[in-house]
Amino acid sequence: MLRSKQFYIGGQWVDPIAPNDLDVIDPSTERPFATISLGSAADCDRAVASASAALADWASTDAADRRALVVRILAQYEKRKEDLAQAMSQEMGAPIDFARNSQAPSLPWHLKNFLTAFDEIKWIRPLGVHAPNDMIAMEAIGVVGLITPWNWPTNQITLKVIPALLAGCTCVLKPSEEAPISALIFAEMMHDAGAPAGVFNLVNGDGAGVGARLSEHPDIDMISFTGSTRAGRAISKAAAETMKRVTLELGGKGANLIFADADEQAVVRGVKHCFNNAGQSCNAPTRMLVERPVYSAAVNIARQVAASTNVGPASEPGSHIGPVVNARQWNQIQRYIQTGIDEGATLVAGGVGRPDGRNSGYFVKPTVFADVEPGMTIEREEIFGPVLSIIPFDTEDDAVRIANDTPYGLTDYVQTTDDARRRRLAQRLRAGMVEMNGKPRSAGAPFGGVKASGRAREGGIWGIEEFLEVKAISGW
Repeated sequence: MLRSKQFYIGGQWVDPIAPNDLDVIDPSTERPFATISLGSAADCDRAVASASAALADWASTDAADRRALVVRILAQYEKRKEDLAQAMSQEMGAPIDFARNSQAPSLPWHLKNFLTAFDEIKWIRPLGVHAPNDMIAMEAIGVVGLITPWNWPTNQITLKVIPALLAGCTCVLKPSEEAPISALIFAEMMHDAGAPAGVFNLVNGDGAGVGARLSEHPDIDMISFTGSTRAGRAISKAAAETMKRVTLELGGKGANLIFADADEQAVVRGVKHCFNNAGQSCNAPTRMLVERPVYSAAVNIARQVAASTNVGPASEPGSHIGPVVNARQWNQIQRYIQTGIDEGATLVAGGVGRPDGRNSGYFVKPTVFADVEPGMTIEREEIFGPVLSIIPFDTEDDAVRIANDTPYGLTDYVQTTDDARRRRLAQRLRAGMVEMNGKPRSAGAPFGGVKASGRAREGGIWGIEEFLEVKAISGW
Protein backbone atom coordinates (compact mmCIF):
# COMPACT_ATOMS: atom_id res chain seq x y z
CA MET A 1 0.00 0.00 0.00
CA LEU A 2 1.70 3.18 -1.18
CA ARG A 3 1.95 5.70 1.62
CA SER A 4 2.11 8.81 -0.54
CA LYS A 5 1.89 11.36 2.29
CA GLN A 6 4.36 9.59 4.59
CA PHE A 7 8.14 9.49 4.74
CA TYR A 8 10.39 6.48 5.20
CA ILE A 9 12.59 7.09 8.25
CA GLY A 10 14.35 4.61 10.51
CA GLY A 11 12.86 1.59 8.77
CA GLN A 12 9.26 2.81 9.23
CA TRP A 13 6.65 4.85 7.40
CA VAL A 14 6.04 7.98 9.45
CA ASP A 15 3.74 10.97 9.15
CA PRO A 16 5.23 14.41 8.51
CA ILE A 17 5.65 16.56 11.56
CA ALA A 18 3.50 19.22 9.92
CA PRO A 19 1.47 18.12 6.87
CA ASN A 20 2.03 20.23 3.76
CA ASP A 21 0.12 18.64 0.89
CA LEU A 22 1.19 18.91 -2.73
CA ASP A 23 -0.70 17.44 -5.69
CA VAL A 24 1.29 15.38 -8.18
CA ILE A 25 0.17 16.33 -11.69
CA ASP A 26 -0.11 14.00 -14.68
CA PRO A 27 1.47 16.12 -17.45
CA SER A 28 -0.56 14.35 -20.14
CA THR A 29 -3.84 15.48 -18.60
CA GLU A 30 -2.84 18.42 -16.37
CA ARG A 31 -4.85 16.75 -13.61
CA PRO A 32 -3.62 15.55 -10.19
CA PHE A 33 -3.36 11.81 -9.68
CA ALA A 34 -1.68 11.64 -6.26
CA THR A 35 -0.90 13.81 -3.26
CA ILE A 36 2.30 13.90 -1.24
CA SER A 37 3.36 15.94 1.75
CA LEU A 38 6.36 18.24 1.53
CA GLY A 39 8.77 17.76 4.39
CA SER A 40 10.20 20.43 6.64
CA ALA A 41 13.62 21.02 8.16
CA ALA A 42 12.39 19.12 11.23
CA ASP A 43 11.47 16.09 9.11
CA CYS A 44 14.89 16.29 7.50
CA ASP A 45 16.60 16.45 10.90
CA ARG A 46 14.70 13.34 12.00
CA ALA A 47 15.89 11.43 8.92
CA VAL A 48 19.49 12.57 9.33
CA ALA A 49 19.45 11.49 12.99
CA SER A 50 18.22 8.07 11.90
CA ALA A 51 20.97 7.75 9.28
CA SER A 52 23.59 8.92 11.78
CA ALA A 53 22.50 6.34 14.36
CA ALA A 54 22.76 3.55 11.79
CA LEU A 55 26.11 4.58 10.30
CA ALA A 56 28.59 2.83 12.60
CA ASP A 57 26.98 -0.58 12.28
CA TRP A 58 26.39 -0.33 8.53
CA ALA A 59 29.88 1.00 7.74
CA SER A 60 31.42 -1.92 9.65
CA THR A 61 29.16 -4.52 8.05
CA ASP A 62 30.96 -7.17 6.04
CA ALA A 63 31.15 -6.27 2.36
CA ALA A 64 29.38 -9.52 1.49
CA ASP A 65 26.35 -8.44 3.53
CA ARG A 66 26.16 -5.10 1.75
CA ARG A 67 26.36 -6.91 -1.55
CA ALA A 68 23.60 -9.30 -0.50
CA LEU A 69 21.24 -6.37 0.19
CA VAL A 70 21.74 -5.07 -3.35
CA VAL A 71 21.04 -8.53 -4.77
CA ARG A 72 17.78 -8.57 -2.80
CA ILE A 73 16.88 -5.14 -4.18
CA LEU A 74 17.39 -6.58 -7.65
CA ALA A 75 14.91 -9.32 -6.81
CA GLN A 76 12.42 -6.72 -5.60
CA TYR A 77 12.70 -4.93 -8.92
CA GLU A 78 11.36 -7.98 -10.73
CA LYS A 79 8.25 -7.77 -8.54
CA ARG A 80 7.76 -4.03 -8.88
CA LYS A 81 9.06 -3.07 -12.34
CA GLU A 82 5.59 -2.49 -13.78
CA ASP A 83 4.69 -0.33 -10.78
CA LEU A 84 7.80 1.76 -11.39
CA ALA A 85 7.03 2.13 -15.10
CA GLN A 86 3.42 3.14 -14.48
CA ALA A 87 4.46 5.66 -11.84
CA MET A 88 7.04 7.35 -14.06
CA SER A 89 4.63 7.40 -16.98
CA GLN A 90 2.11 9.32 -14.90
CA GLU A 91 4.36 11.55 -12.84
CA MET A 92 6.77 12.85 -15.48
CA GLY A 93 5.16 11.88 -18.79
CA ALA A 94 7.35 9.04 -20.05
CA PRO A 95 5.34 7.11 -22.69
CA ILE A 96 4.51 3.76 -21.12
CA ASP A 97 6.57 1.69 -23.57
CA PHE A 98 9.54 4.00 -23.01
CA ALA A 99 9.00 3.77 -19.24
CA ARG A 100 8.96 -0.03 -19.43
CA ASN A 101 11.86 -0.41 -21.85
CA SER A 102 14.22 2.41 -20.82
CA GLN A 103 13.26 4.24 -17.64
CA ALA A 104 12.54 1.32 -15.28
CA PRO A 105 15.25 -1.07 -16.60
CA SER A 106 17.91 1.47 -15.72
CA LEU A 107 17.71 0.04 -12.20
CA PRO A 108 18.87 -3.53 -12.94
CA TRP A 109 21.37 -2.25 -15.51
CA HIS A 110 23.15 -0.09 -12.94
CA LEU A 111 22.79 -2.60 -10.10
CA LYS A 112 24.54 -5.31 -12.07
CA ASN A 113 27.31 -2.93 -13.11
CA PHE A 114 27.79 -1.79 -9.53
CA LEU A 115 27.99 -5.37 -8.28
CA THR A 116 30.64 -6.17 -10.89
CA ALA A 117 32.66 -3.14 -9.84
CA PHE A 118 32.11 -3.82 -6.13
CA ASP A 119 33.68 -7.27 -6.44
CA GLU A 120 36.92 -5.68 -7.68
CA ILE A 121 37.39 -3.20 -4.84
CA LYS A 122 40.36 -3.79 -2.53
CA TRP A 123 39.14 -2.25 0.71
CA ILE A 124 42.58 -2.39 2.31
CA ARG A 125 45.55 -2.62 -0.03
CA PRO A 126 49.32 -2.00 0.07
CA LEU A 127 50.55 1.43 -0.91
CA GLY A 128 53.22 -0.20 -3.08
CA VAL A 129 56.29 -2.42 -3.11
CA HIS A 130 58.40 0.53 -1.97
CA ALA A 131 56.38 0.82 1.28
CA PRO A 132 55.59 -2.66 2.64
CA ASN A 133 54.31 -1.30 5.96
CA ASP A 134 51.96 1.28 4.48
CA MET A 135 48.35 0.50 3.60
CA ILE A 136 45.55 2.35 1.86
CA ALA A 137 42.08 1.84 3.32
CA MET A 138 38.86 2.74 1.48
CA GLU A 139 36.17 3.78 3.96
CA ALA A 140 32.62 5.09 3.84
CA ILE A 141 32.46 8.88 3.83
CA GLY A 142 29.53 8.82 6.29
CA VAL A 143 25.95 10.06 6.12
CA VAL A 144 25.05 11.27 2.64
CA GLY A 145 22.23 13.44 1.34
CA LEU A 146 20.96 12.46 -2.09
CA ILE A 147 18.91 14.89 -4.19
CA THR A 148 17.51 13.51 -7.42
CA PRO A 149 15.67 14.97 -10.45
CA TRP A 150 12.39 14.21 -12.20
CA ASN A 151 13.55 13.48 -15.76
CA TRP A 152 15.10 10.03 -15.13
CA PRO A 153 13.76 9.34 -11.62
CA THR A 154 14.64 5.68 -11.04
CA ASN A 155 17.89 5.98 -12.97
CA GLN A 156 19.20 8.77 -10.77
CA ILE A 157 17.98 7.27 -7.51
CA THR A 158 19.76 4.04 -8.41
CA LEU A 159 22.98 5.85 -9.38
CA LYS A 160 23.12 7.42 -5.92
CA VAL A 161 21.50 5.09 -3.38
CA ILE A 162 23.11 1.84 -4.52
CA PRO A 163 26.78 2.95 -4.57
CA ALA A 164 26.27 4.79 -1.28
CA LEU A 165 25.01 1.61 0.38
CA LEU A 166 27.75 -0.52 -1.16
CA ALA A 167 30.35 1.95 0.10
CA GLY A 168 29.00 1.56 3.64
CA CYS A 169 27.26 4.94 3.83
CA THR A 170 23.81 5.61 5.22
CA CYS A 171 21.62 8.03 3.31
CA VAL A 172 18.70 10.43 3.19
CA LEU A 173 17.03 10.69 -0.21
CA LYS A 174 15.07 13.73 -1.34
CA PRO A 175 13.52 12.86 -4.71
CA SER A 176 12.05 15.51 -6.95
CA GLU A 177 8.62 16.66 -5.83
CA GLU A 178 7.64 16.44 -9.51
CA ALA A 179 8.31 12.69 -9.62
CA PRO A 180 7.92 11.35 -6.08
CA ILE A 181 5.75 8.28 -6.63
CA SER A 182 8.43 6.10 -8.23
CA ALA A 183 10.71 7.08 -5.33
CA LEU A 184 8.12 5.91 -2.79
CA ILE A 185 7.90 2.59 -4.63
CA PHE A 186 11.70 2.38 -4.47
CA ALA A 187 11.50 2.95 -0.71
CA GLU A 188 9.01 0.06 -0.42
CA MET A 189 11.45 -2.08 -2.38
CA MET A 190 14.24 -1.15 0.03
CA HIS A 191 12.06 -2.07 3.00
CA ASP A 192 10.98 -5.38 1.50
CA ALA A 193 14.59 -6.18 0.61
CA GLY A 194 15.45 -5.98 4.31
CA ALA A 195 17.50 -2.77 4.46
CA PRO A 196 18.47 -2.25 8.12
CA ALA A 197 16.60 0.54 9.90
CA GLY A 198 18.15 3.94 9.26
CA VAL A 199 20.41 2.85 6.42
CA PHE A 200 18.03 4.29 3.82
CA ASN A 201 15.65 7.16 4.54
CA LEU A 202 13.34 9.16 2.28
CA VAL A 203 11.85 12.59 2.88
CA ASN A 204 9.79 14.27 0.17
CA GLY A 205 10.19 17.99 -0.15
CA ASP A 206 11.25 20.86 -2.35
CA GLY A 207 14.65 22.41 -2.88
CA ALA A 208 14.00 25.41 -0.65
CA GLY A 209 12.98 23.18 2.26
CA VAL A 210 14.46 19.69 2.51
CA GLY A 211 17.07 20.26 -0.20
CA ALA A 212 18.48 23.33 1.52
CA ARG A 213 18.45 21.67 4.94
CA LEU A 214 20.35 18.63 3.68
CA SER A 215 22.91 20.88 2.02
CA GLU A 216 23.67 22.82 5.20
CA HIS A 217 23.14 20.06 7.78
CA PRO A 218 26.19 19.63 10.02
CA ASP A 219 25.70 15.85 10.31
CA ILE A 220 25.62 15.26 6.55
CA ASP A 221 29.10 14.37 5.28
CA MET A 222 28.34 14.53 1.56
CA ILE A 223 25.72 15.84 -0.85
CA SER A 224 25.17 14.17 -4.21
CA PHE A 225 22.93 16.28 -6.43
CA THR A 226 21.58 15.94 -9.95
CA GLY A 227 19.68 18.85 -11.42
CA SER A 228 20.11 22.35 -12.78
CA THR A 229 23.38 24.25 -12.75
CA ARG A 230 21.64 27.09 -10.91
CA ALA A 231 20.59 24.77 -8.08
CA GLY A 232 24.02 23.16 -8.06
CA ARG A 233 25.63 26.52 -7.34
CA ALA A 234 23.23 27.16 -4.46
CA ILE A 235 23.91 23.73 -2.96
CA SER A 236 27.67 24.24 -3.19
CA LYS A 237 27.42 27.54 -1.34
CA ALA A 238 25.18 26.10 1.38
CA ALA A 239 27.46 23.08 1.83
CA ALA A 240 30.65 25.11 2.10
CA GLU A 241 30.01 26.10 5.73
CA THR A 242 30.24 22.47 6.89
CA MET A 243 33.05 21.43 4.51
CA LYS A 244 31.09 18.47 3.20
CA ARG A 245 31.90 16.79 -0.06
CA VAL A 246 29.65 17.91 -2.91
CA THR A 247 29.24 15.99 -6.15
CA LEU A 248 27.15 17.59 -8.88
CA GLU A 249 25.69 16.16 -12.08
CA LEU A 250 24.23 19.17 -13.83
CA GLY A 251 23.06 20.46 -17.20
CA GLY A 252 24.41 20.09 -20.69
CA LYS A 253 24.36 21.52 -24.19
CA GLY A 254 25.82 18.61 -26.14
CA ALA A 255 27.42 19.20 -29.54
CA ASN A 256 26.95 16.55 -32.22
CA LEU A 257 29.68 16.95 -34.87
CA ILE A 258 28.56 15.49 -38.21
CA PHE A 259 31.21 15.37 -40.94
CA ALA A 260 30.59 14.87 -44.65
CA ASP A 261 31.85 11.29 -44.45
CA ALA A 262 29.47 10.28 -41.63
CA ASP A 263 27.22 7.27 -42.14
CA GLU A 264 23.86 7.87 -43.78
CA GLN A 265 21.91 7.48 -40.53
CA ALA A 266 23.97 9.97 -38.53
CA VAL A 267 21.50 12.86 -38.84
CA VAL A 268 18.44 10.69 -38.19
CA ARG A 269 20.14 9.21 -35.15
CA GLY A 270 21.08 12.64 -33.83
CA VAL A 271 17.60 14.13 -34.20
CA LYS A 272 15.93 11.16 -32.53
CA HIS A 273 18.43 11.27 -29.68
CA CYS A 274 17.71 14.98 -29.18
CA PHE A 275 13.96 14.33 -29.00
CA ASN A 276 14.24 11.25 -26.76
CA ASN A 277 12.44 11.66 -23.42
CA ALA A 278 10.83 14.80 -24.93
CA GLY A 279 14.28 16.38 -24.92
CA GLN A 280 14.46 16.22 -21.13
CA SER A 281 17.90 14.66 -20.79
CA CYS A 282 21.02 16.56 -19.75
CA ASN A 283 23.13 14.59 -22.26
CA ALA A 284 20.86 15.30 -25.24
CA PRO A 285 22.74 16.31 -28.43
CA THR A 286 20.87 19.59 -28.84
CA ARG A 287 23.48 21.35 -31.00
CA MET A 288 23.99 19.62 -34.37
CA LEU A 289 27.17 20.91 -36.02
CA VAL A 290 27.22 19.90 -39.69
CA GLU A 291 30.07 20.16 -42.19
CA ARG A 292 28.99 22.60 -44.89
CA PRO A 293 29.05 20.25 -47.93
CA VAL A 294 26.26 18.16 -46.37
CA TYR A 295 24.56 20.93 -44.41
CA SER A 296 21.52 21.43 -46.65
CA ALA A 297 20.88 17.72 -46.85
CA ALA A 298 21.16 17.40 -43.05
CA VAL A 299 18.64 20.20 -42.50
CA ASN A 300 16.19 18.50 -44.85
CA ILE A 301 16.60 15.14 -43.09
CA ALA A 302 16.11 16.78 -39.69
CA ARG A 303 12.92 18.43 -40.95
CA GLN A 304 11.57 15.08 -42.10
CA VAL A 305 12.44 13.33 -38.83
CA ALA A 306 10.76 16.07 -36.79
CA ALA A 307 7.66 15.93 -38.98
CA SER A 308 7.43 12.16 -38.51
CA THR A 309 7.89 12.30 -34.73
CA ASN A 310 4.56 11.67 -33.08
CA VAL A 311 3.55 13.31 -29.80
CA GLY A 312 0.93 11.78 -27.54
CA PRO A 313 -0.24 10.88 -24.04
CA ALA A 314 2.13 8.91 -21.87
CA SER A 315 -0.51 6.26 -21.20
CA GLU A 316 -0.69 5.20 -24.85
CA PRO A 317 1.63 2.48 -26.18
CA GLY A 318 3.95 3.31 -29.05
CA SER A 319 7.21 5.04 -29.92
CA HIS A 320 5.90 8.61 -29.66
CA ILE A 321 7.29 11.24 -27.32
CA GLY A 322 5.19 12.36 -24.38
CA PRO A 323 4.59 15.72 -22.71
CA VAL A 324 7.18 17.73 -20.83
CA VAL A 325 6.91 17.57 -17.07
CA ASN A 326 4.89 20.64 -16.05
CA ALA A 327 3.46 24.01 -17.02
CA ARG A 328 6.59 25.89 -15.95
CA GLN A 329 8.74 23.74 -18.23
CA TRP A 330 6.27 24.05 -21.11
CA ASN A 331 6.19 27.83 -20.84
CA GLN A 332 9.96 28.05 -20.66
CA ILE A 333 10.36 25.96 -23.81
CA GLN A 334 7.83 28.14 -25.63
CA ARG A 335 9.84 31.23 -24.69
CA TYR A 336 13.02 29.64 -26.04
CA ILE A 337 11.35 28.73 -29.33
CA GLN A 338 10.02 32.27 -29.75
CA THR A 339 13.44 33.67 -28.87
CA GLY A 340 15.02 31.51 -31.57
CA ILE A 341 12.60 32.96 -34.10
CA ASP A 342 13.12 36.53 -32.86
CA GLU A 343 16.93 36.23 -33.00
CA GLY A 344 16.85 35.16 -36.64
CA ALA A 345 17.30 31.39 -36.64
CA THR A 346 15.42 29.57 -39.42
CA LEU A 347 12.49 27.54 -38.10
CA VAL A 348 12.28 24.44 -40.27
CA ALA A 349 9.98 22.28 -38.11
CA GLY A 350 7.71 22.68 -35.12
CA GLY A 351 7.36 26.03 -33.44
CA VAL A 352 5.37 27.58 -30.61
CA GLY A 353 2.14 26.13 -29.28
CA ARG A 354 0.87 22.59 -28.83
CA PRO A 355 0.92 20.03 -31.65
CA ASP A 356 -2.21 19.85 -33.77
CA GLY A 357 -5.06 18.09 -32.01
CA ARG A 358 -3.64 18.65 -28.52
CA ASN A 359 -5.64 21.23 -26.61
CA SER A 360 -4.43 20.23 -23.16
CA GLY A 361 -1.43 18.48 -21.69
CA TYR A 362 2.12 19.86 -21.69
CA PHE A 363 2.91 18.74 -25.24
CA VAL A 364 5.61 20.46 -27.28
CA LYS A 365 6.05 20.38 -31.04
CA PRO A 366 9.30 18.64 -32.05
CA THR A 367 11.21 21.71 -33.21
CA VAL A 368 14.23 22.19 -35.47
CA PHE A 369 16.10 25.43 -36.09
CA ALA A 370 18.65 25.83 -38.90
CA ASP A 371 21.17 28.60 -39.55
CA VAL A 372 21.74 28.96 -35.83
CA GLU A 373 24.70 31.17 -35.07
CA PRO A 374 27.05 30.69 -32.13
CA GLY A 375 25.97 33.02 -29.35
CA MET A 376 22.24 32.83 -30.04
CA THR A 377 20.21 32.10 -26.91
CA ILE A 378 19.01 28.74 -28.19
CA GLU A 379 22.62 27.80 -28.92
CA ARG A 380 23.94 28.84 -25.50
CA GLU A 381 21.28 27.87 -22.98
CA GLU A 382 19.91 24.47 -22.00
CA ILE A 383 16.29 24.32 -23.19
CA PHE A 384 15.38 20.87 -21.82
CA GLY A 385 12.78 20.17 -24.46
CA PRO A 386 12.57 18.68 -27.98
CA VAL A 387 14.35 21.59 -29.67
CA LEU A 388 17.33 21.07 -31.99
CA SER A 389 19.72 23.78 -33.25
CA ILE A 390 21.67 23.10 -36.47
CA ILE A 391 24.91 25.01 -37.09
CA PRO A 392 27.20 24.78 -40.15
CA PHE A 393 30.98 24.52 -39.91
CA ASP A 394 33.82 24.50 -42.45
CA THR A 395 36.84 22.84 -40.83
CA GLU A 396 37.62 20.49 -37.97
CA ASP A 397 39.14 23.35 -35.99
CA ASP A 398 35.98 25.37 -36.61
CA ALA A 399 33.82 22.53 -35.28
CA VAL A 400 35.94 22.11 -32.14
CA ARG A 401 35.86 25.85 -31.45
CA ILE A 402 32.06 25.99 -31.68
CA ALA A 403 31.56 22.78 -29.69
CA ASN A 404 33.83 23.90 -26.85
CA ASP A 405 32.47 27.45 -26.71
CA THR A 406 29.84 26.67 -24.09
CA PRO A 407 29.59 26.91 -20.31
CA TYR A 408 28.70 23.21 -20.28
CA GLY A 409 30.74 20.07 -20.86
CA LEU A 410 28.71 16.91 -20.37
CA THR A 411 28.43 14.80 -23.55
CA ASP A 412 29.63 15.52 -27.08
CA TYR A 413 29.09 13.33 -30.11
CA VAL A 414 31.19 12.68 -33.22
CA GLN A 415 30.02 11.22 -36.52
CA THR A 416 32.81 10.42 -39.00
CA THR A 417 34.31 7.33 -40.64
CA ASP A 418 37.80 8.81 -40.40
CA ASP A 419 39.43 6.90 -37.54
CA ALA A 420 42.27 9.37 -36.99
CA ARG A 421 39.90 12.35 -36.94
CA ARG A 422 37.55 10.60 -34.54
CA ARG A 423 40.35 9.92 -32.07
CA ARG A 424 41.69 13.46 -32.35
CA LEU A 425 38.28 14.89 -31.65
CA ALA A 426 37.69 12.59 -28.69
CA GLN A 427 40.66 14.24 -26.99
CA ARG A 428 40.05 17.81 -28.16
CA LEU A 429 36.41 18.11 -27.09
CA ARG A 430 36.00 19.49 -23.55
CA ALA A 431 33.40 17.12 -22.18
CA GLY A 432 33.18 14.39 -19.60
CA MET A 433 31.92 11.95 -22.23
CA VAL A 434 32.31 11.61 -26.00
CA GLU A 435 30.18 9.12 -27.93
CA MET A 436 31.09 8.33 -31.51
CA ASN A 437 29.15 6.98 -34.47
CA GLY A 438 26.12 6.03 -32.40
CA LYS A 439 28.01 3.62 -30.16
CA PRO A 440 26.83 3.98 -26.55
CA ARG A 441 29.17 3.85 -23.59
CA SER A 442 29.73 0.36 -22.25
CA ALA A 443 28.59 -1.11 -18.93
CA GLY A 444 30.38 0.47 -16.01
CA ALA A 445 31.55 3.57 -17.91
CA PRO A 446 31.37 6.73 -15.78
CA PHE A 447 28.68 9.36 -16.42
CA GLY A 448 29.60 12.97 -15.70
CA GLY A 449 30.90 16.22 -17.09
CA VAL A 450 33.17 19.21 -16.65
CA LYS A 451 32.66 22.97 -16.27
CA ALA A 452 29.04 23.98 -15.56
CA SER A 453 27.93 20.39 -16.11
CA GLY A 454 29.39 19.52 -12.71
CA ARG A 455 32.23 17.10 -12.03
CA ALA A 456 30.51 14.04 -10.63
CA ARG A 457 31.27 10.59 -11.99
CA GLU A 458 28.36 8.19 -11.62
CA GLY A 459 28.21 4.50 -12.45
CA GLY A 460 30.64 1.59 -12.13
CA ILE A 461 33.70 1.75 -9.91
CA TRP A 462 33.82 5.58 -10.16
CA GLY A 463 30.29 5.80 -8.81
CA ILE A 464 31.19 3.80 -5.70
CA GLU A 465 34.44 5.68 -5.14
CA GLU A 466 32.48 8.96 -4.98
CA PHE A 467 31.20 7.75 -1.59
CA LEU A 468 34.55 6.58 -0.22
CA GLU A 469 37.33 8.28 1.73
CA VAL A 470 40.97 7.28 1.26
CA LYS A 471 42.87 6.65 4.49
CA ALA A 472 46.66 6.31 4.48
CA ILE A 473 48.04 4.05 7.23
CA SER A 474 51.74 3.64 8.14
CA GLY A 475 53.32 1.02 10.40
CA TRP A 476 50.78 -1.66 9.44
